[in-house]
Amino acid sequence: MTDETTTTTTATVDPASTPAAPIARKVPKVRRQRGIVVNDPVADLLTRVRNAVSARHESTAMPTSRVKVEIARILKSEGFIGGFEPAPGQLVLKLKYVGGKVPAVSGLRRISRPGLRVYARKTEMPRVLGGLGIAIVSTSSGIMTGRDAEKRGLGGEVLAYVW
Repeated sequence: MTDETTTTTTATVDPASTPAAPIARKVPKVRRQRGIVVNDPVADLLTRVRNAVSARHESTAMPTSRVKVEIARILKSEGFIGGFEPAPGQLVLKLKYVGGKVPAVSGLRRISRPGLRVYARKTEMPRVLGGLGIAIVSTSSGIMTGRDAEKRGLGGEVLAYVW
């Protein structure tokens, strides 16, 4: 039988010759509340309303903006939603159902989008379902319905149709 011996060599390190490593401390990261980045806030509002109506929700919440509040104001004045509450970071829309069953909003469609802007002159305001729906138009005097823009003699960007 043969004796096998293994030898291990360990190198000794002189602490004076190596640079001092910084002490690693765990610092807790501050997490900020981040929402989803939305490239088209108007389409986001319309989609949230469409989804909430199809799911029969009483209300829907979304991040707020001035444009969304103006669209909500128009939807309320035209009778498509029951009400809205603008909070500092959130807009809550209360949906309206006729007879408790049928939603007041049967359809929403985004017309002018970031990839294809659609404009209408004061003489060419679109009619939605022969006047039963509304066109939401962004004019130089603010966001209003197509009928209001036509009465004031204004043209602008056609944001959406609601019926």
